[in-house]
Amino acid sequence: MRILVWHVHGGWMDAFVRGQHEYLVPTTDERDGWGLGAGGRDWPNVVELAPEDVADAEVDLVVLQRTDEAEVAATLLRGRRIPTVFVEHNAPRVDVPDSLHPFRDHADMTIAHVTHWNALMWDCGSARTTVVEHGVVDPGPLYSGRLERFGAVINEPVRRNRVVGTDLLPRFAEVAPVDVFGMGTERLADLGHGDRLVGLGDVKPTPMHAALAERRAYLHPNRWTSLGLSLIEAMHLAMPVLVLATTDAPRTVPAGAGAIATDVAELTRASRVLLDDPDEARRRGAVAREAALARHSLARFLADWDDLLDDVVTRHARARRAPRPTLEGSTR
Repeated sequence: MRILVWHVHGGWMDAFVRGQHEYLVPTTDERDGWGLGAGGRDWPNVVELAPEDVADAEVDLVVLQRTDEAEVAATLLRGRRIPTVFVEHNAPRVDVPDSLHPFRDHADMTIAHVTHWNALMWDCGSARTTVVEHGVVDPGPLYSGRLERFGAVINEPVRRNRVVGTDLLPRFAEVAPVDVFGMGTERLADLGHGDRLVGLGDVKPTPMHAALAERRAYLHPNRWTSLGLSLIEAMHLAMPVLVLATTDAPRTVPAGAGAIATDVAELTRASRVLLDDPDEARRRGAVAREAALARHSLARFLADWDDLLDDVVTRHARARRAPRPTLEGSTR
């Protein structure tokens, strides 16, 4: 298939475009949010094209990730009716559990949630929904844990604060220094924890994975977000993980993979065990990797997406062939 999709979430996109299709990605000179293109990544199946060229492109299916994309896609495609999937990356933030999805009751779109928690919490009405859980490119079991430090990946940790559990990081920093990778992490210095809480900036995936694997354990203190791809990647690295048991994390993280709890004191106690016992940390990291490979492999992710894309295109074609009712109630 030829799939129109914007480059929005780099980690998710990195897995999605490794399928067997051709991915048409709008690209502008500014390389902004509406035209990032491949973003400098080596994606052989990605075709960058200018937004004005979308109208004349052969497009079999549209994959949206932001609500505004629906109107933009309709404009670029000049009203052509193309089968469409909306990927819901986020858990609702307001009126939970009565949150109405922006595409609730939408008859011409399938909403694909990335976690079962999101699917449970969003009220999508009569819109067709499904769940395609995350898959990631396996970085390999790089874990050494040689540094008596903890690692985390959090974008904009100061601005997002309680949502991503930034306020909890100092409690782990009392056990060992915490190194945080991600956009906006330089602002962590303003919190006044010195070299116990360190922002290392937005590092590209390969060197970031290598650096994370040197830390003794991975922290995932997120209170209310979708299941983080960075957590799944850390588990692939064979890192033991310390995870707040919220949203869909308990579905992915077995207790033997490190520790998972809503009691932060329990997690900090477990962090001391991992710090003091490197062999135990390696054992739990092996459990984490096994669990991640079983649930979040790239092959499973791509197979699930192929099944969904085939189904959406088939349903769309069937609907186009169906006779339409006339004003008198007959069909033609």
